[in-house]
Amino acid sequence: MKYIKLGRTGLDVSPIAIGAMTYGEPGRGHPVWSLAEDDSRSLIRHALEAGINFFDTANMYSQGSSEEILGRALKDFADRDDVVIATKLRHPMRQGPNGKGLSRKAIMTEVEHSLRRLGTDYIDLYQTHRNDPSTPVEETLEALHDLVKAGKVRYLGASSMRAWEFARALHLQKQHGWARFVSMQDHYNLLAREEEREMIPLCLDEGVGTIVWSPLARGRLARAWDDAKATARGADDGFADMLYTPLTEDSDRAVVDAVGRVAEGRGVSRAQVALAWLRGKAVVTAPLVGAGRPSHIDDAVSSLDIDLTEDEIRVLEAPYTPRHDFQGISDDRELRRVMARLPQFTTAS
Repeated sequence: MKYIKLGRTGLDVSPIAIGAMTYGEPGRGHPVWSLAEDDSRSLIRHALEAGINFFDTANMYSQGSSEEILGRALKDFADRDDVVIATKLRHPMRQGPNGKGLSRKAIMTEVEHSLRRLGTDYIDLYQTHRNDPSTPVEETLEALHDLVKAGKVRYLGASSMRAWEFARALHLQKQHGWARFVSMQDHYNLLAREEEREMIPLCLDEGVGTIVWSPLARGRLARAWDDAKATARGADDGFADMLYTPLTEDSDRAVVDAVGRVAEGRGVSRAQVALAWLRGKAVVTAPLVGAGRPSHIDDAVSSLDIDLTEDEIRVLEAPYTPRHDFQGISDDRELRRVMARLPQFTTAS
């Protein structure tokens, strides 16, 4: 495994990251497709043996169970100083006041809970899962800075917001001398390229590394179009139905077909081709792979050896049609309003 730097930091990470949303006791979050501890541990160990040192989770994944499972596995199978643990906060963790969001109180509370669940003294990369429009951004940024200065967090990252919001945060951090966001966790893949307009150029200019969630479009790029819902997760993934709407179905099908042709021509899997395309983008530090079986990890690692030709890249990119971008919407009520304006969601809203 050849390690790379995260953005302009000195932090060495594997160019593949494991997304730990898959790991969590069923019944505490995603009962259909999340994996219990024994199955999760074997996959985390397999990733470590493959040289992957970058693991991403969140406090909300299976209501903390993901952090617990990941923390115990890394303690048993790895040297803490060799691995990079990333987690996130913002979403509701309990009922009542201050149970969610990015206020100073919520941040100071949730970091302690995450440290306890992960069984560690520090978090390598602490990320805002979404923006919190109910809290002044200065309050959030200063509280995060204080965590870095206290030694509880090594680096700060953000996820899924509008480019102007991220630019504002970076400006405020520089203005006040606060610890800076070094990474952006965004939604980017062959079926969702809206970030190429503003967020990716901003990250390139600012030296921010991106960590890509849903690099295989919730599995749509890993199998033939008609098999999109062939897995347990695919059959019960309403969020994917929102992200990849029928409005772009024809072009999405064409992209998936193109991935299949390139994969067949090379004698490799579709997943390897889709991940290799991402690796060719300078701004991408690592895709988040939600591995549910060892072959998912093996495919991701094998993709590092694939260098797509210019002709292959043109074939993969040509059918793309811009889609509505849900990424920057952090307010749940605003998201529902946007969905209601789209034809396929009008009756469900």
